[in-house]
Amino acid sequence: MIIFDNHLHLRRDGRFLEAVKDFKNAGGTHFVLCQYPMPNIVIEKKNYISCYKKTIEMAEEISKKIDVSVFVTVGPYPVDYLRLFEKFGRESTIEIMKKGMDEAAKLCEEKKCIAIGEIGRPHFPVDEQVIIDSNKILKYGMQRAKDVGCPVVLHTETTTPNQCKELMKIGKKVGLSADKIVKHFSPPLIRENENYGLMPSVIASKKNVIKALEKGSRFLMETDYIDDPKRPGAVLGPKTVPKVTKKLIERNIMDENQVFDIHVRNPKNTYNIDLEQ
Repeated sequence: MIIFDNHLHLRRDGRFLEAVKDFKNAGGTHFVLCQYPMPNIVIEKKNYISCYKKTIEMAEEISKKIDVSVFVTVGPYPVDYLRLFEKFGRESTIEIMKKGMDEAAKLCEEKKCIAIGEIGRPHFPVDEQVIIDSNKILKYGMQRAKDVGCPVVLHTETTTPNQCKELMKIGKKVGLSADKIVKHFSPPLIRENENYGLMPSVIASKKNVIKALEKGSRFLMETDYIDDPKRPGAVLGPKTVPKVTKKLIERNIMDENQVFDIHVRNPKNTYNIDLEQ
């Protein structure tokens, strides 16, 4: 059975390979390794490509050592804006982060990554100018995703239907279709009038997934595992997606068709990846 975790971070100073082994041993087969924030490297190099290469190298090592399939997403993390602003000022910060979008788009074009992300806006209150600049950078990232034919993975403040509508409209302005916009860390906003066509990547607590299934099966499941030694198991542990999926199957809450939609069809439609190969 294919079981796909749509959003997981790993760190070499964290559990790294041991976390992947936990995922596999619980029944996980495929996952997305999402770029971990590395603002110190960005400040040192004034670009993102070094961070991106480190993430791709981690994925290559995982593939050699553990029998799981790993896909990579990279992008300038929205909160980096604040650190970069302190060091370089507003204009240079925007330039560095836009360049980060270009670097991510190139890797997607080369098929080394499957999406640009996570990108968007800080998830906590910030000055209005930060939001204006973040939206400008986000729009540019969506344009680059459209240019190379890949999706974006969004990190923003708490997700609401109005916010989904706003994000969909930003994508529409540059020609990026809503179904190529993945809303990371999403609550179970599954219906069209809740997400406006965006692909919700639902935090895979049992409660969230059950609520989502009551509305349909057009969503992805994620742990947003951050592999931080100071916060073990946060946000959810790497075993969560396979364990919750299997538990809901055992309880007849999730059927085979829903499993296929969530873990195979939706990833294929969103990222153009065929997990059955």
